[in-house]
Amino acid sequence: MTGDLARVVEVRADGKRCCGAGHCLRIAPQVFDQDERDGTVIVLRPHVPSDLAQLVQEAALVCPTRAITVTIQVGQCP
Repeated sequence: MTGDLARVVEVRADGKRCCGAGHCLRIAPQVFDQDERDGTVIVLRPHVPSDLAQLVQEAALVCPTRAITVTIQVGQCP
């Protein structure tokens, strides 16, 4: 449909801030992983569908070092 609102969910993580707690991986394993060397966060999917928005927001909220940033942009579909 033309003119519908679309949500773009962008996920970023700061590996330097990450302490390797792994909460993000337990909440959204389809989006996050941990580096085998030091346990820091790896974002597998920097852009996720809107149905995963709540999970990645929860992961960002429980991150003890606030290393995860979630940005949701709403715009018109062409």
